[in-house]
Amino acid sequence: MDRDSGPRVPKQRAPIQSDAADLRFSVLGPVRAWRDGESLPSGSPQQRALLAALLLRDGRTATAGELIDAIWGEEPPSQALAAVRTYASRLRKALAADALVSESGGYALRVRRDALDLAVAQELSGEADKARAAGDRCQARTLINKALGLWDGEPLANVPGPYAETQRARLEEWHLTLLETRLDLDLEVGCHAEAVSELTALTAAHPLRERLRELLMLALYRSGRQAEALAVYADTRRLLAEELGVDPRPELSRLQQRILQADAELARPSEEPEPTRTVTRPAQLPATVPDFTGRVAFVRELGAQLATAEGSVMAVSALAGIGGVGKTTLAVHVAHQARGHFPDGQLYVDLQGAGNRAAEPETVLGAFLRALGTADSAIPDTLDERAALYRSALDGRRVLVLLDNARDAAQIRPLLPGTAGCAALITSRVRMVDLAGAHLVDLDVMSPEEALRLFTRIVGAERVGAERKAALDVVAACGFLPLAIRIAASRLAARRTWTVSVLAAKLADERRRLDELQAGDLAVKATFELGYGQLEPGQARAFRLLGLADGPDISLAAAAAMLDLPLHESEDLLEALVDTSLLESAAPGRYRYHDLVRLYARACAERDEQPAAGVPHAEGQGREAALSRLLDFYLATAARVFSIERPGDRLVDHLEPTGAAGLAFADRKAAQDWLYAEANCLLACARQASAGPSLRRAVDLLWAAQNLAESGANCKVYESVARGALEAARAFGDARTEGRARTSMTNVHLVAGRYAEADEEAAQAAVLAQAANDPAPVYWADNDRGIIAFNQGRHSEAEEHLRRATRGSRADGNLPGEASALCNLSRIHVVMGRAEEGIALAREGVDIYDRMGHTLRLPNARFALGIALTAAGRHAEALEQLADALDGFEANRQRLWEGTTHWRIAQAHLSARRPARAAQHAEQALAIGCIGGDRTRGNALITLGRALDALGQAGRARACWQEALSLHEQSGAAEADEVRELLGAPLSAA
Repeated sequence: MDRDSGPRVPKQRAPIQSDAADLRFSVLGPVRAWRDGESLPSGSPQQRALLAALLLRDGRTATAGELIDAIWGEEPPSQALAAVRTYASRLRKALAADALVSESGGYALRVRRDALDLAVAQELSGEADKARAAGDRCQARTLINKALGLWDGEPLANVPGPYAETQRARLEEWHLTLLETRLDLDLEVGCHAEAVSELTALTAAHPLRERLRELLMLALYRSGRQAEALAVYADTRRLLAEELGVDPRPELSRLQQRILQADAELARPSEEPEPTRTVTRPAQLPATVPDFTGRVAFVRELGAQLATAEGSVMAVSALAGIGGVGKTTLAVHVAHQARGHFPDGQLYVDLQGAGNRAAEPETVLGAFLRALGTADSAIPDTLDERAALYRSALDGRRVLVLLDNARDAAQIRPLLPGTAGCAALITSRVRMVDLAGAHLVDLDVMSPEEALRLFTRIVGAERVGAERKAALDVVAACGFLPLAIRIAASRLAARRTWTVSVLAAKLADERRRLDELQAGDLAVKATFELGYGQLEPGQARAFRLLGLADGPDISLAAAAAMLDLPLHESEDLLEALVDTSLLESAAPGRYRYHDLVRLYARACAERDEQPAAGVPHAEGQGREAALSRLLDFYLATAARVFSIERPGDRLVDHLEPTGAAGLAFADRKAAQDWLYAEANCLLACARQASAGPSLRRAVDLLWAAQNLAESGANCKVYESVARGALEAARAFGDARTEGRARTSMTNVHLVAGRYAEADEEAAQAAVLAQAANDPAPVYWADNDRGIIAFNQGRHSEAEEHLRRATRGSRADGNLPGEASALCNLSRIHVVMGRAEEGIALAREGVDIYDRMGHTLRLPNARFALGIALTAAGRHAEALEQLADALDGFEANRQRLWEGTTHWRIAQAHLSARRPARAAQHAEQALAIGCIGGDRTRGNALITLGRALDALGQAGRARACWQEALSLHEQSGAAEADEVRELLGAPLSAA
């Protein structure tokens, strides 16, 4: 069979020259064009058909008639010529100006020949033929594989027209011819076992293609499967007789006879190695696990990297990850899949790098040389000589070397092949950042879906299907770590009387979890112990102390505070832990533990952390001191943020003293960024500290970080932590701390619109604070109770509370507290019909905040002023103030206040008879959420309903009011009567 030409295209008549930028084209798949790597528009299917016809003419001119025939065949549309000209004009604009030329009544595409993927494939095929003729079968195979790699699905995909149909059939035939050539070469170099799978699939897809059947028979026979090879012939003969009424071709019949005769020449490749050289083909890969699952992206990435070894380079991939993450399992699986790329064998060694006695490179090289056929007497003594002989033995061969469980780059450098065509796949707990040219891959834990599939494969679909939620709890408790999942699943599979729920309950106890995760010689704790045992003293201390913190991760600054070390020294320690895969780099300057590694770190801290110097009997003193330093860091820094956002507020003067100065910030934005970035870690620290002797500082941390209660994103977590702190304070009987905890809880209830609960907390906070001679919570409580009474319609009582709050703030020198009380008094005057007085009080609050540069609470003052102006009918001024307030809340990231302001803007627009604008802002309020919870949401629905009713959308208005009524009835809000009136009256009167 002629294999050297590929699809026939007209011979080029003129040299192709173009000043165009770097244009590239593809026809071995969808017809596409690129310039400098950027995709160009290829237009309609007919325009792509024109481009394909020009590309396949290899620079020759195509007349308009030829192009019309190519695109439409015998029945072109009446405007075919005009359409061709239009398509050509569009292509000229998309490509370079001199790429598409008009000549002799037709068109030609003048680009470099290597700009077309088909031309490149043809060139590679020709080079492969030359290499094969010269006896270099491996190089020929590499070149054919490169040519095949240029295909991207069906050639000329979705291109219409008879010319494209003809060319598509021709290109598909050539693709099959190339595949046959490559498979023929596979058999010549001894890859018969690997070829069987691909040939089986191809013969199924092309059952009448006898050459594929011939290759399959030969591959099966060389793989020791003579009966199957003969069965292929019988199947082929029967199929040809039934489908075509013919016998197999002579080549196939001769092959059958040779198989029947057990022809010795047939059992080996066409060319034997030189008789003077003994070549051993090692196959040392361990067996792949039968239940391997998931890791699709990693398998694809590593497989593609290993495939690059078919070129002129040596491929090296280094796979890193924590113990038990499945590095070896994945590497072995990938290595088995890549065997076809390495026909000369695969070497494997466990370097035992995680243990105390890592394998010596000299010993490993000796074993490798023996596996490659080197006699013991020829193996030299020194490391350098063995490494040189090893590289010589691999020269000209294609071998994959799997170096498992490496200690570091120094251990594996002598073991790397030095020749192109070979590859090394390395696994290690250490990232090989110092291994030049290596492709580094960090292996993470499984996704929940992958973890559940692995668990199901081991336990069985029936048991898991009956308790899917419990199974998800199990794999989550395992931290989605493959080793832990395999151990847990194996334990369950061996205990038929256990349910999945029983196992989930056992793993729910964090203090016992690592002990439960062991089966036979597999144990998660033992895997981690290997890595911990190799750490230097400073690294080990950092590892176990940082594991004590409860947050989801930890910043470098917080870690330095916890370790009581300079920033640069802490960073060196943490990066070293990252390199050993005991710690993960969550983001630049942030670090985190895998859940099970954290449990192990804490166990190490309990076992290994010594008491502080000079306090020999204080068990756990070192652990408690580290957590105390972390709490000091968060409290001191949160106090700085509070001071920047609320200049002049005396709260920071009333906080517990700390032994840390906290971070300094260049500006308010940086301070705010820190608070919200650290929110989860800060709240976790407060929760953790609430259970011990640091309770006072934990409660003060919540007070200083009160912005988190109003942010929307963190309010639920803040509430949970504040509740826990309050319960702890009550249990300790600390009146001062309990009063402050109740102040935080008052704020939580206010934000949620739970006014009865808020009032009760504020009242008790004031009593406790007065008893403890703690002035700040007293006037804070009065201010809060004034807000509560106002929202509950008790206006005289609200005014009394707010006047006391004003006096208390002044007595403490707290001007921001005074401004807050004045703005709240403004709201009282507005609802009592004294809008102008309300405007004056709100302006006084705005002025105080302005003078102090108080950007956090200034939007609240403008909000109060906007409400007062709305009540006075001064809508333009009101909208101006509310818009400024909205901008401030957005800048401060106070999402719930943003929503509330949108509702107030909607009210102002509705009062100004602009219902469409009112509806728009009311919708935004509902989408964002509001301070005051369901009550304010109900009010926003009332406003939206009124706006919709004014717009003629009566049905939707009624639906809004029905939902508002439900919300107000549940919360017992006074506005329920207003909604009932709206629903009971004719809608047009609303």
